[in-house]
Amino acid sequence: MTKPLSGPSSGPPSGMTRRGFLTGVGAGAAALTLTPAEALAKVVTVRAGGLATSPDRFGRVFNLAPFADFNAPSLRPALMEMGRPGGLVDARDPLQEGPIRLITNPELSPNNLDNAAHTAGVTFFGQFVDHDMTFDEASPLGVPTAPEQSANTRTPAFDLDSVYGRGPAADPQFYDPADTAKFRLESGGRFEDVPRRSNRTAIIADPRNDENLIISGMHAAFLRFHNRVVDHLRASGQQGNVFEAARQQVRWHYQWLVLREFLPLIIGQSAVNDILTNGRRFYRPAAGQQFMPVEFQGAAYRFGHSMVRPSYRANLAGNPDGTPFFGFIFDPAGQGQSDPVDLRGGARAPRRFIGWQTFFDFGDGEVRPNKRIDTKLSTPLFNLPLSAIPSADPPTSLAQRNLLRHITWSMPSGQNLARAIGVPALEAQHFPELQAIGHGLPSSTPLWYYVLKEAEVLAGGARMAGVGARIVGEVFIGLLQLDPSSFLATNPSWRPTLPRRSGGTGDFRMVDLLTFARVDPASRGQ
Repeated sequence: MTKPLSGPSSGPPSGMTRRGFLTGVGAGAAALTLTPAEALAKVVTVRAGGLATSPDRFGRVFNLAPFADFNAPSLRPALMEMGRPGGLVDARDPLQEGPIRLITNPELSPNNLDNAAHTAGVTFFGQFVDHDMTFDEASPLGVPTAPEQSANTRTPAFDLDSVYGRGPAADPQFYDPADTAKFRLESGGRFEDVPRRSNRTAIIADPRNDENLIISGMHAAFLRFHNRVVDHLRASGQQGNVFEAARQQVRWHYQWLVLREFLPLIIGQSAVNDILTNGRRFYRPAAGQQFMPVEFQGAAYRFGHSMVRPSYRANLAGNPDGTPFFGFIFDPAGQGQSDPVDLRGGARAPRRFIGWQTFFDFGDGEVRPNKRIDTKLSTPLFNLPLSAIPSADPPTSLAQRNLLRHITWSMPSGQNLARAIGVPALEAQHFPELQAIGHGLPSSTPLWYYVLKEAEVLAGGARMAGVGARIVGEVFIGLLQLDPSSFLATNPSWRPTLPRRSGGTGDFRMVDLLTFARVDPASRGQ
């Protein structure tokens, strides 16, 4: 396979001088100063400022006007045009080249560049994290809705309720009846698989963790991880409720990964350090009243859609002849197949397992990169199978769904949000491609698209920046600080206690979790 492209630049885009670039984003001492404390009340909601009362409901952080006039009959068609297949967000990957060539020859997708700062697994760990803290099952797409009217059916915490459900007493279907301290786990014919009903439906706490083969494999890896922690504790002489002790170990090591590995990759270590050192300025609900903001759920955290590759190598030796199994993330040809040609979930076959060396760096040279965080999405994401959409209704373009979500939540523009929090704002000259769409979108841009452009312009697509980094960073760190059972709230000096691949303890990374769970390449002999 070809090597990843060189790391993306964090400087000005091609054809623009640094002076012009800084002028364009309003850089300078005044623009870089965050909003004074006395002005925060004008832009931050009462709920975000500490008076939240319903953690199980969505809410908003900022008191800002919507990005556009929702009474304009042409707005919805404009957003649909913006996010349509073949439109300006579509990377137009040459799918006819096939899934193998698109990952081994990245130059075939000049509009969809690789991100050498991330491995391919970052996308799916991010999806797994998302499914742990937010699930909107009720709000109507593209219909203005008060966030407080919509339930978040996940707890707003990094507590793995998407894996544990309500525990073995209340949700026994997820657990091994012969040993209820452990999860039920099955085999797909060769390696582990989530348990399934006869119709192949996954028996797991969050059905979204079976949307694609990679996220399903990650869920199965966490089931094995928990079971191995149970074994580890028993071997160490654990007394009392071994399930609860194992769940705490698993949660805290997972929270460590979120804070120490994943968050620095997506917003930068300096942004993490700034929030930890200087505090959260905007997302500040009282402890125990943390909620899921729509600015995060409906826009900023959807940056991860830009990182998805068109195709992946699922494993190195999955096919019956011992060759690697490559597939598009979604392919219409896979519809109705018992062993689909693509990487959709909801299926079981001997080759449908994940060889994690493609997704995380085990030091063997096999890892592959993510796509950059920019305003282009891989082409297969414009024709999602309905099984990958929780509501199972169109449109099937992920970009269109993201843009319509801005109407649902009456989302502010990226520019207004940038000015409200006092970070440099991208202006109309950074969005020439939106001129033809109308509705003033170059100067009042939907927040999701704005966050992608911000990462592209300010960080070369390597990570988030500005508004996006601030929203995601404050919510992530806030959820950890406000959860009374997290390691950061309970014992901030805690260090991981489980052994690393290299031996010893004190740190923990995703490759360590996969190795401890014995789903790593060495454990599988692949």
